[in-house]
Amino acid sequence: MTEKVTERLEVLPYSFSVCRISNEVKVDMTQPFCFAAKTDREFSLVCLTEHVPEETLEREDGWRAFRVAGTLEFSLIGILSRISGVLAEAGVGIFAVSTYQTDYILLKGYQLEKGLEALRKAGYMID
Repeated sequence: MTEKVTERLEVLPYSFSVCRISNEVKVDMTQPFCFAAKTDREFSLVCLTEHVPEETLEREDGWRAFRVAGTLEFSLIGILSRISGVLAEAGVGIFAVSTYQTDYILLKGYQLEKGLEALRKAGYMID
């Protein structure tokens, strides 16, 4: 039995970049949509393309994004897995970012419409 999709997805009208940077001091954390991750090996940043710091080690532009609408409870299981599965089946690669309240899924801009169409066919409502 197939589960009915209940998640609504909101497409964001911005272009994003995924970067590897050397100095977190150069990141303007006051900007909207600024996702940072630091490990023992790297410092990664996802931000609006217009806000990429000048001194990046590497960057990849051309990403678009959507988010799962509303606030997701930690007890919910499989939301990101189902979305990524639909997109993988359609041949669309993703870069996912999770926040306290929801999940953001980035796709290369040239694959956005293909990905959204696959999600619509799978029953997702898209704003």
